[in-house]
Amino acid sequence: MRVSPGQLTPGCIIVQDVKGRTQRPIIPKNTIVQPVHIEVLKKFQIPYIEISHKRSDGTPFIPQQDTDTETEQPISNTPSPSSVILHTFEEQYLDAVQSYKEWYNSWQAGSAVDIREVRRIMVPLLEKSVESKPDIFTLHHHSTAVDYMYHHGVATGLLSGYVASKMGYSYGEWIQVGLAGALADAGMARIDKRITSKEAALTETEYSQVKNHPALSYRMTEKIASLSKESKLAILQHHERMDGTGYPLGLHHDKIHMFSQILAVSDMYHAMTSERHYRERRSPFLVLEEMLQKQMGRYHQEVIQTLAKELTGYSIGTKVRLSDNSKADILFVDEQDPVRPIVQSNDSIINLKEHLDLYIEEVYE
Repeated sequence: MRVSPGQLTPGCIIVQDVKGRTQRPIIPKNTIVQPVHIEVLKKFQIPYIEISHKRSDGTPFIPQQDTDTETEQPISNTPSPSSVILHTFEEQYLDAVQSYKEWYNSWQAGSAVDIREVRRIMVPLLEKSVESKPDIFTLHHHSTAVDYMYHHGVATGLLSGYVASKMGYSYGEWIQVGLAGALADAGMARIDKRITSKEAALTETEYSQVKNHPALSYRMTEKIASLSKESKLAILQHHERMDGTGYPLGLHHDKIHMFSQILAVSDMYHAMTSERHYRERRSPFLVLEEMLQKQMGRYHQEVIQTLAKELTGYSIGTKVRLSDNSKADILFVDEQDPVRPIVQSNDSIINLKEHLDLYIEEVYE
């Protein structure tokens, strides 16, 4: 959807880089609009911006009257690629989140999982996700603490299916993995709302109830004929860890199905990179580094390495933003430590392996 800066409201999602006369965009795509962005766009005299039909909370965006001009500027009758409803990956993703919210509310009321509806929404999005590498790794930008549960369900499904496809599984298999990821937390709907919506850290008693959600999710899906037994097992086991420290059964690596391992990594990755009531979002690269090093032995290395390869598939010259908010260009990537390449920021060459307090926050292109 093409609108002028005066029609924007906070919460809109920019779907194309906003460029001025500089090489880098003034505002990169996937930015959630804040008042400061509107002010910047007006000062740079940007005539129009491409905006998603959905806001960051999943609700439709209705352009407001542009009060900055006396007459409306003519807008081309030719629709832009992002003006077709649900045509872009972002559009379909946000629509899926709204659908998941409706499913979740129905599950809370005691309804069964409608697998035909889940497949209708998720399968086309899973198919598009495997061709949407830049977008699949920015899903956490859309999630907020308030609607985290709904974003997490959809995003975990998409990440799980994406990773499974890159690991060489057949179409039917990675679709099943994606569906399992989307339904893995369905059982959270059967836990006391006072616990699942709590804004502070959980008590031990509350956490023990949450740890039962994989079993609840399994019970909600075990009789669905169109879900494979492997995907149902993945739903039950997605919080098991290879060293036996997981739940609900405390299984070790040889007892945990590979589909479960894929869900485990995808679930943890999205959870740690998303904003939550009691925890701030973290850099995807910092999260990946922790999973590669500090969490070694808990997650399957092939799954983590696949995720790492896809996330860090940048090339020489790729532009990134560092944790100190400075911009940098990739100069050299060490395959043994891809999350800490050598970068150039202004006139300084920085080896991120030697500056552990500095890390990549985001890739621009």
